[in-house]
Amino acid sequence: MSDVAERFEELRPRLLRIAYSQLGSLAEAEDVVQDAWLRLERADLEAIEDLTGWLVTVVGRLALDALGSARVRRERYVGPWLPDPLVGAAAGDDADPADRVTLDETVSHALLFVLERLSPAERTAFILHDVFGYSFQEVGDVVGRTPAAARQLASRARRHVVEQRPRQSGTHEQQQRVVAAFAAAAGGGDLDALLAVLDPDVVMRSDGGGRVRAARKPLIGADRVSRALVALARKFAARSDVRFTDVNGLPGLIMVSRDDGELSVLAFTVDADRITTIHMQRNPDKLSHVAVPGE
Repeated sequence: MSDVAERFEELRPRLLRIAYSQLGSLAEAEDVVQDAWLRLERADLEAIEDLTGWLVTVVGRLALDALGSARVRRERYVGPWLPDPLVGAAAGDDADPADRVTLDETVSHALLFVLERLSPAERTAFILHDVFGYSFQEVGDVVGRTPAAARQLASRARRHVVEQRPRQSGTHEQQQRVVAAFAAAAGGGDLDALLAVLDPDVVMRSDGGGRVRAARKPLIGADRVSRALVALARKFAARSDVRFTDVNGLPGLIMVSRDDGELSVLAFTVDADRITTIHMQRNPDKLSHVAVPGE
């Protein structure tokens, strides 16, 4: 393996995380990184002074272009579109610890959904600057704007993100306790216990992608969500195994059907010890990478 190829492989996990954070899709992120490698093979290597910077710029631009076309496809998506979940070690065991912490603490499943409402340039500026720490000069090179314009893009995105971010998310352990209480209540079909752990304005979204059964519209409100969960528990709880795991660095759940092995991955947003959003990913195309804990 050449020195350049070896260096690219070292950078691959970080490049994948950048592309995934922009796109919310692992498959699309992998395509972007592979395209970057093909461009590197054709590039004048002697003219590249900073290989890391060059690759980050190329991946950022490719992801920005891919995001524009992806948004058109997602507008025609069957039911709510949710990002691919990063389950357990899917964020990359071989990543630098600092990179892993950045992803785990910042790029939650709920945040990726919020970022869908931004323009591709705003999303890219926020991800590259606020999440990965690149300068506005570097961000501007990716989005094709001046550093000042890149700063404005990130600022607009940040205001939107702050409006949606939990104000009292608590520690990882506190969130685990909330998710465990949810799992016990949902699994037991306990309506009162569910109402106690759900925020009054909780929103539950399910992504089946037209491949498996899932609600076509979000469910809003603790009463409606809890009754839907109790109904699901009565139908499926006895035929499913529930495993605790991390989803994009935050406590979540995996449900495995004993009948056919069908997976559902649940990501949660916790605010002040109440669950404010539930994202249930059921589209098998988005779960092919998921390894079930304990198997």
